Amino acid sequence: MSEEPGFAGACVAVVGLGLMGGSLAGALATRQACRQVVGVSRRPETLRTALERGWIHHGTTDLIEGTAQADVVVLATPPRVVLRQLREIGPHLQAGTLVMDLASTKAQVLRAMEGLPACVQPLGGHPMCGKEQAGIEAAQPDLFAGRPFILSPLPRTSAGALEQGKALVRAVGAVPVVLDAADHDRMVAWVSHLPHTVALSLMGAAMAGAQQDPGLWSLAASGFRDTTRLAASDPDMMLDIFLTNQENILRAMNVFREQFDKLYALIEAGDEAPLRECIEAASRRRRELNL
Repeated sequence: MSEEPGFAGACVAVVGLGLMGGSLAGALATRQACRQVVGVSRRPETLRTALERGWIHHGTTDLIEGTAQADVVVLATPPRVVLRQLREIGPHLQAGTLVMDLASTKAQVLRAMEGLPACVQPLGGHPMCGKEQAGIEAAQPDLFAGRPFILSPLPRTSAGALEQGKALVRAVGAVPVVLDAADHDRMVAWVSHLPHTVALSLMGAAMAGAQQDPGLWSLAASGFRDTTRLAASDPDMMLDIFLTNQENILRAMNVFREQFDKLYALIEAGDEAPLRECIEAASRRRRELNL
C-alpha cells in the first residue's frame, strides 16, 4: 500500500485507458494510492477489462460524467485529443480540481490549459516511459516504477497543486522532475521524438530494399528489431507528436541528417582512421549511458 499525504483521499479520473492511462490507473488502484479511480474510455470493453483487473472502481464512456466530481483528472490521450478534451471538461469541473495530462508534448497543451476556469489547477505531465504496444492489453501497473515523470506547471499553478501532482507521481512509483514546457519539448525532441523518425525511416528503407530482395525479412534479427521497435508505435500518437512539436523535431532531424551525411562520406572515402574515431566516439558515449 502506497499513500501520499494529501492524496490518499482523492478521487482520480483517468481519461483514456490505453498503455499509459491503463498503467496509471492500475498503479493507483493496486497500490491503493487514492480513495477511488474512475476510468473513462470510448470503448465499453476497455472499461470491462479495467474493472476485471481491479484497476478502476468505476467506469464510464461519458467524459463529463467521469470527470465532473473528480479531485484529480488525468488526460491520458494523444496531444491533439487532450486539447479538445480540455475545452470540453473545463466548464464542468469542480473548484480546486487538479487537471493533468500525460501527453508527449507540452507547449501546446499548456497553452490550452490556460483556458481552463480560474478555479481549476492545471499541471502538465509526461512520464518518460512506455513501449511500442498500445491499448489496455499492453498496460502494466509497474510501467512507471523508477522512471522520470516530467511535471510542467503553469504560472497560475499553485504550490499545493504542484505538490499534489508530485504525490501522484510518487504514488505510482515514478520520480517527479519539474521542467518548463519549452525546455521539455526541446529536449524530448532529441531523445524521444527523433528516434521515432529514425525508426520509421529505417523501416521505409528496408521496405524499399525488400522490393528487390523479398527474402531479406527472414534475415532480420536483434539489430533490426531493436532499431525499428518504435516504428510499431501507435500511428495516432506519432502523428500528434510530430504535429505538436514540429519545430523542435525538424531541428533535431536536420542535425541527424548532418550526422548521417558525415558517416556516409566517411564510409564512401574508405579512410579507416576518421571512420574508427566516429564509431568509437558514439560507442563510448552510448556505453556510458545508464539506460
